[in-house]
Amino acid sequence: MPGNRGLQALSSASALYRQRHLTGLAFVAPALVLFLVFAAWPIVRSFIIGFQDYSVVQGPAWAGMANFERVVTDPMFARAWRNTGHFVVLALLLGFPLPILLAVAINEVRLGQSFLRLAFYLPAILPIVVVALMWERFYAQSGLFNAALGAVGAGPAGWLDSPRWAMPSLVLMATWKGAGATMLIYLAALQSLSSELYEAAEIDGASVRRRLWHITLPHLVPHMQIILILQLLGTLQVFLEPFLMTNGGPGETQPTLTVLLLIYRYAFTDWHLGWAAAAGFILFTVLVAVAVFQRWLSRRLTGEAVL
Repeated sequence: MPGNRGLQALSSASALYRQRHLTGLAFVAPALVLFLVFAAWPIVRSFIIGFQDYSVVQGPAWAGMANFERVVTDPMFARAWRNTGHFVVLALLLGFPLPILLAVAINEVRLGQSFLRLAFYLPAILPIVVVALMWERFYAQSGLFNAALGAVGAGPAGWLDSPRWAMPSLVLMATWKGAGATMLIYLAALQSLSSELYEAAEIDGASVRRRLWHITLPHLVPHMQIILILQLLGTLQVFLEPFLMTNGGPGETQPTLTVLLLIYRYAFTDWHLGWAAAAGFILFTVLVAVAVFQRWLSRRLTGEAVL
């Protein structure tokens, strides 16, 4: 019967559909289990600890909003946010345009592109501890930077020992380490651009500045939007640079104390895990709000539909 053959065909297609999905689920299952155990559950657990008076020795006791109130009213928490904002502003002012300039410059080079790509990317693959030890030598009183200042007749700078220069010194090191990886992303985007556009612009008599403004930068705008939000979220979570090089100092004013470094102190110096969890949840909320706002703003600027 034609009807029976149709039902059999539909049943076979449905069975094949289920088989394919079960096969895909079987391949994904190990990664899903690892994510749930080592990522999702710790996030949920830390959120729960934020509402507890949690002690490693004694059992947890419900504390309600006490941990959040304690963290919000802590003067060091407000100072940590100011210092983190200071780092974010300096890091974006230096670290956002620099990879673009490097990518544009290397893209114009006809010889030695491979060497330049490797040279600028090499810091990104170095461990942060190695980078910190190396830059501590650079910043030392008898280090490279003070030797360069002495060569031009300027006095030695305090660098990491100066409350004024400690944060810019960390930003300089972080930018040196991270600019190369971002530069490769921009360079790949530029090299995917058709050379016919540049050739047509040259035939029309467009200068280098006009080619850069009307061809290169518009092509990089989508990549710039993504990298901006990634850099913004990354700089808000700065931890290793101040932890390894200044430990929040120098001095009692703690000019390089960041939010994540303060959370670390709450958890592993003061042993107030509830405070650390509450501060971490506040930081998580801020990061989500920044990401949502940036996405909303980019859609407004590009004319996409905003839900």
